[in-house]
Amino acid sequence: MRDTKLGVVETRFAEIIWEHEPIASRELSEICNRELNWKRPTTYNVLRKLCEKGIFQNVDGIVSSVLSREEYYGMQGEEFVEEAFQGSLPAFVAAFTSRKQLSDSEINELISIIQGKKENK
Repeated sequence: MRDTKLGVVETRFAEIIWEHEPIASRELSEICNRELNWKRPTTYNVLRKLCEKGIFQNVDGIVSSVLSREEYYGMQGEEFVEEAFQGSLPAFVAAFTSRKQLSDSEINELISIIQGKKENK
């Protein structure tokens, strides 16, 4: 699997794309100039790198995602659980909830998600 991890600045750039997609690459460079103070070559270089990582695509000057925001962060979460908890989601949840109290609505939402996955097996 290719490396899809992003640094802080790359993540901000990705968020700009997800927020505006599909977007013309020229318009993207204008937004990045305003929000990140980037020149056009910087925008195009970072875009090329993220396209090589398989997160975005630039087809005929129109930039769009290959991975949605949810898919990307889901993959990052999976990698984190795999690396930090040997792939054990229950171990992750136990560690997470030992430091953060879940509200009743969060607990009910988690139960609902699990029940839905159990029913779809």
